[in-house]
Amino acid sequence: MYRKNENLIAVYPGSFDPPTKGHIDIINRASKIFPNVVVAITYNYSKNHMFSLEERLSMMKEAVFKIKNVKVEAFSGLLVDYLNSINSFCIIRGLRALSDFEYEFQLALMNRKLKKDVETIFLMPDKEYTFLSSSMVRELTFLGGNFKKFVPNNVYKKINKIEKKRRKNV
Repeated sequence: MYRKNENLIAVYPGSFDPPTKGHIDIINRASKIFPNVVVAITYNYSKNHMFSLEERLSMMKEAVFKIKNVKVEAFSGLLVDYLNSINSFCIIRGLRALSDFEYEFQLALMNRKLKKDVETIFLMPDKEYTFLSSSMVRELTFLGGNFKKFVPNNVYKKINKIEKKRRKNV
């Protein structure tokens, strides 16, 4: 049932709003395990996004451009439909803490119910990033905290530019 070949594509889905160093850590780990990794960025209807889909795509592409076997794409709709469209069955998810597990486990089971050959691989980030989330970065940013060490440099520059404008207009 499993397909072992160099064409295997592992998909790391998410909204990545904004991309964090934790995300990049998971992408690096996945790129060492799988021959092809697609970072699949989507619009999450349950979130109030800080950045447009196009901005998130651009930031992520710039953050991972040195990793040769990683591609960044946008998708909409069901993840399993996207997997079918690129001939993949493998989903990468990051687990920061035990509290993530229940939600991620439910997602993995739902995806498998929708597409029976789907496999979800859970990767743990470096301990330095186990507390880090995009929502924490957004809140820290909004409250004027120092977020530089939590995001790739290109993302820091983008957020800093936006925040300077926002604070000037407040």
